[in-house]
Amino acid sequence: MRPGNTIGKMQAFKNFRSYFFRGMAALLPTILTIWIFVQCYIFIQDKVSIHINRGIVELILLITDNWEKEFLVGFWVDGPGRITGFFVAIIGVCFIGAFLASVMGRTLWHFMEKNLMRVPLVRKVYPYIKQVTDFFLAKKSLEFSKVVAFEYPRKEAWSVGLVTGHGLKKVADKIQKDFFTVFVPTSPTPFTGYVIMVPRAETIELDMSIEEALRFVISAGVITPAEHLAFEASRKEREEETKS
Repeated sequence: MRPGNTIGKMQAFKNFRSYFFRGMAALLPTILTIWIFVQCYIFIQDKVSIHINRGIVELILLITDNWEKEFLVGFWVDGPGRITGFFVAIIGVCFIGAFLASVMGRTLWHFMEKNLMRVPLVRKVYPYIKQVTDFFLAKKSLEFSKVVAFEYPRKEAWSVGLVTGHGLKKVADKIQKDFFTVFVPTSPTPFTGYVIMVPRAETIELDMSIEEALRFVISAGVITPAEHLAFEASRKEREEETKS
């Protein structure tokens, strides 16, 4: 086998691997997004909707005896009518949310939570689950004001953090310094990280947006703001060439 053929095959393999991973990088986010929605739909159908559809069958049988139970089960539970339970579940959640937005709903819910926290095993688990669900679903969210760099976890090792506040007043009064409360996101999952109080004088404000900082963390430092701007410019050039 001649060296030229070997080099050509190696180059072809490298190209194949490069194209394959590039294709996976393009398709995987879409595939995972679709998969998550499909799994959520299957979960609601199997765990919630089926019971709603069975309730619909029992309600129809209670109102009238013109239909046989086997036919109703075949249509509402196992047939095309099963999608009804899914929509009923979604609408039911919306109604519950609207009720809990009222004064009566909030009062009733706080009363239920208070009694729930008295159960020995539940009170050990429920608060932590509530914190996670509130973080993702509640309207309250972390508000980041700016992006800063500071020496952490040791001197001459710099970390990027998002300013969330001005620290605890008692600590600032004790040390007689202005503080920043900084959230340091971890890579590649920036919704977890550390909360650190740093003297304001020991931070460097960065000319980065919150989105750019999160992109920097998620990519493990690969995508910097300058590279992102270059990528956006090249993308716009490709779009203009395609249009022309």
